[in-house]
Amino acid sequence: MINGSAMNKHSTIIAVILTSLGMSLISARAVADDTSPTYSGDLLNRSTLTGDWGGARNDLAAKGVTIDLGLTQIEQSVVGGGKSSTWEYGGRGDLTLNADTQKLGWWPGGFANLEVESNFSRSVNRNTGALMAVDSSQIYPVTNDGNNVNVSALNFAQFLSHNFGLIVGKLATVTTTSGDMNEFAHGKGEYQFMNLAFNFNPLLAVTVPYSTLGAGAIILPTADPKQAIVTLSVLQTNGSAETSGFNDLDANKLTFAGEGRVRTDFFGHTGHQLAGATYSNKTFTSIDQSFRVFIEGPTAIQQKDRSWNIYYNFDQYLYEPNKGSGQGVGIFGRLGMSDGNPNPMHYFYSLGFGGKGIIPGRPIDRFGLGYYYITVRQPSFTSPLATVSFLRNEYGFEAFYDVALTPWMQLTPDIQVIRPAQRDTVTPISPGRQGVNTASVFGVRLQMQF
Repeated sequence: MINGSAMNKHSTIIAVILTSLGMSLISARAVADDTSPTYSGDLLNRSTLTGDWGGARNDLAAKGVTIDLGLTQIEQSVVGGGKSSTWEYGGRGDLTLNADTQKLGWWPGGFANLEVESNFSRSVNRNTGALMAVDSSQIYPVTNDGNNVNVSALNFAQFLSHNFGLIVGKLATVTTTSGDMNEFAHGKGEYQFMNLAFNFNPLLAVTVPYSTLGAGAIILPTADPKQAIVTLSVLQTNGSAETSGFNDLDANKLTFAGEGRVRTDFFGHTGHQLAGATYSNKTFTSIDQSFRVFIEGPTAIQQKDRSWNIYYNFDQYLYEPNKGSGQGVGIFGRLGMSDGNPNPMHYFYSLGFGGKGIIPGRPIDRFGLGYYYITVRQPSFTSPLATVSFLRNEYGFEAFYDVALTPWMQLTPDIQVIRPAQRDTVTPISPGRQGVNTASVFGVRLQMQF
């Protein structure tokens, strides 16, 4: 039997989740876009390999139901430096279903979202010695090498007016929510950059799980999310794509997040400015541990309460032949700062430029070049003899060119050069340490939409 205090505790947590303000870019986009996608056309020109399914897919879309299937495959190797030079093949499959209650003839302003993901085989992420994954697609929905299938998102959003909506459920924070959106550098590594450092601000990874229970609301100051959007949310800090999240709702391990993005018109071209912050009340393991951990055991591990970070990003077109078309060339940048403990990544920035459709006859080809730098708060182990640090600051470059073989199939050669955070191939207190040198990584990505 559940006692009264436990019942009140559960009720309070559920009430907080249901009434807290949060974020949903998918819902916001749907409000602003009254058109339905079309999947028709010949094999070389339609948007998906399988087309319109004899018209059924277009009919479903007209009624507010869209079903999208994607497959990302990557062959990649550390061709110099790092920890290992083995070639690895891996990938990720993704099924996304969205439903619009108004188009279904039910009620206005309601949007449901389901996402099922699977990553398979292996990546070279562990071969570089870097904090940042060189193959982002292989860390979603979980980071383990091998085959798995998980439900990353299952949520419902309801707009109460043109300017305000609520969302509750399991959220895939990179896609369901606005998630540090950027025109030239964002996503799960299936398009644009492959390195995690260019797809979102990595400082967020400590406080914001990729897949987690949460709730929130969307505020649209102009009723158009393309102009401005403000999101505030409460998330379960322990969330995972492998669990439902309901088992430890009463654990009081919550992340509170806020973010705002506004469209700009500098130089007469499209741009965006974004700023946000997160705070978690979870108790983490401190990155600094004294020698007594090894003598007294796990009970002596030092803890660190709470973690926070603030972040900013921008994107700005410098050349935009048709404003709002998504084609042209521009620059982007990100900045971030965390507490430095328990988050070992203290400061972060990235800069670069990217573009789409700048070569005549190649309207959907993409390209990008970027650089990132992470200031690492050195985790250390203190013994009676010395204090040993085993990480260093990390930086890296990436360049890619995305060749659109058809609208539904893109082939992308990619090269990365990274000075990894890991200094040595063995623990710092062991003899015979061997340094981890700058890693050169080459890969090819094939992305398909079915």
